[in-house]
Amino acid sequence: RMEYQNIILEKEDYLAVLYINRPRALNALNKDTLAEIRDAIQNVSSDEAIKVLIVTGAGDKAFVAGADIAYMQPLSAVEGREFSDYGEKTFRMFELIEKPVIAAINGFALGGGCELAMACDIRLAADNAIFGQPEVGLGVIPGFGGTQRLPRLVGEGRAKELTYRANNINAEEAYRIGLVNHVYPAGQLMEEARKMAGEIASKARLAVGFAKFAIGKGMQVDIDTAMSIESDMFGMCTSTFDQKEGMGAFLEKRKPAFQGR
Repeated sequence: RMEYQNIILEKEDYLAVLYINRPRALNALNKDTLAEIRDAIQNVSSDEAIKVLIVTGAGDKAFVAGADIAYMQPLSAVEGREFSDYGEKTFRMFELIEKPVIAAINGFALGGGCELAMACDIRLAADNAIFGQPEVGLGVIPGFGGTQRLPRLVGEGRAKELTYRANNINAEEAYRIGLVNHVYPAGQLMEEARKMAGEIASKARLAVGFAKFAIGKGMQVDIDTAMSIESDMFGMCTSTFDQKEGMGAFLEKRKPAFQGR
């Protein structure tokens, strides 16, 4: 496992918390930070004890204030494409691991920061969080998945307006348009994220993973193919100990004791 300079990965019981840790740069993303994020996701993915991952920013100002502009400014077309591709593939890993990922957005989530939040399964925002895709004001477009995830989350019209105007929105507006699930007072954000993680972790781990897979894959295909994916995953659930235990507990009016198998 690599030594982290730009992130912190903490584990406690069933929960992993990934902090983007460059507070002086408002947690901006450079290539090294993306490489460390990849390593952390692989670490969490392979750790059987971890059931939920929370992603947040170190410090109290920023979740992630964007990608590193000083790094990007001199890039050639080939280098620019490579950087975009690297960021996209890094964030895609959050969607492809079987464990649910909660973004706890504790401040600025601009550009690559908004894109990072959108790659997580559930987004919780502090009431002082600020969102935006400012890229066209810098002569580029969102390059870490923003042009694809934003319309899927908030609809095409709103995504185009946010992208073309490159204006920031506050947490309440982000909630109103469906960009975030909940807004909490800043001081309560991590407590609420941990509470939600605990609720998720108390459920059947394999079933949660299968549900994530079915939703994620189903969003990419036509409805009939998607229904087939759902049936496959439902069938997989019925082969698990936890399905027999969960339904047995329901019938016997007791709490289930899930084992993640």
